[in-house]
Amino acid sequence: MKDRIFELIQQYETIILHRHERPDEDAYGSQCGLAEILRASFPKKKIFCVGKEAESLVYLASLDEIPDASWENALAIITDTANTERIDDKRYLLASQLIKIDHHPNRDPYGDLCWVDTTASSTSELIYEWYLHCQSQGLLLTKEAAALLYAGIVGDTGRFLYPSTTSKTLQYASELVNYDFDRTTLHNQMYEEPINMVKLQGYVLEHFEIVENGVGKIFITKDVREQFQVSAADCSRLVSVLGAIKGIKVWALFSEDEQIRVNLRSKGPAINQIAEKYNGGGHPLASGANVPDWETAELLVQDLIKLSESNK
Repeated sequence: MKDRIFELIQQYETIILHRHERPDEDAYGSQCGLAEILRASFPKKKIFCVGKEAESLVYLASLDEIPDASWENALAIITDTANTERIDDKRYLLASQLIKIDHHPNRDPYGDLCWVDTTASSTSELIYEWYLHCQSQGLLLTKEAAALLYAGIVGDTGRFLYPSTTSKTLQYASELVNYDFDRTTLHNQMYEEPINMVKLQGYVLEHFEIVENGVGKIFITKDVREQFQVSAADCSRLVSVLGAIKGIKVWALFSEDEQIRVNLRSKGPAINQIAEKYNGGGHPLASGANVPDWETAELLVQDLIKLSESNK
């Protein structure tokens, strides 16, 4: 599959890279890291990264604004996106061919080529693995690409704390840090928070509940978001904070926007099927969903309680 991806990339003069909506570091890292590899390796090709920019991640890369005609006779590559519903910028449908590269469970195997490896810590890890495999065919990895892939790996492994971290993950990270990018500055950009986010973290720790069977929940309404002047996406970044609480097994952070965003995490029971039930998906231990109202949010919590009970 790695060779087939390389061969298909060689055939196109225009390549447009997409990733999922509401991106995280791995979405940016895999999308833009791959773009940097392709720009360095194929300087005559037109390489674009599209999607709505995330304000909290602009330090990683800037995205391109291009007209619809750009997709004509183009190859689209979708990274880190499990299903078509979550692909950011639906104009990928205008492309001539499509490649999917991902590490989430492959419940929607879209694309002319589909490379999914759920054993990888991140899609950024897969992009680096693809580079290593095809390096002998002339691929180049710049320090900019290395920084992006490293950020994606660090972000999706929780700084190498999550069970998805393998010896291969650590090996790849150790190789990437040999490139000449400022790792200290990158870490600061990834983990330093403005004062309003620090105060919101205090609110989350003060108001979360452990309801039954080690299930934790925190509801962040629009009023609370306005009080702290944060977006729903900002709130989502705090879900990992609850993982440090002793006795918690699975937990959900709800943040109200047009819908109510749900970030789900687990220390054991697989939560991705519950996420799929509520218009979402993801990994067994880290998923996301959407619910229309607080009544449905309570139903999701009840499902988590049943899940935790059945996994005693």
